Amino acid sequence: MKILALEHELPGVTAEQLQRYANDEARKVWDLHQAGIARELYFRADKNEAVLILECTSVIEAHEILATLPLVQAGSISFEVIPLKAYPGFARLFEKS
Repeated sequence: MKILALEHELPGVTAEQLQRYANDEARKVWDLHQAGIARELYFRADKNEAVLILECTSVIEAHEILATLPLVQAGSISFEVIPLKAYPGFARLFEKS
């Protein structure tokens, strides 16, 4: 299942707090990428927050995996987790009238 994970910085977190875990966070995300879990990684163009495309068996698994990230464990960020499905609209192009 594809999962869209949108990072949100938590209120009151400073740049210094984020920087403290930046290398550990990058290593963990690299490990998830190498394991085929973090399939795509982006930063939003309008703010410094990550957007991840995950491949997981469920939303619960996605939450469990994201909870292992150092910045989540430190209480600096959270993720909005959105399950995705394939767009079904093209089927109507092939329906007989």
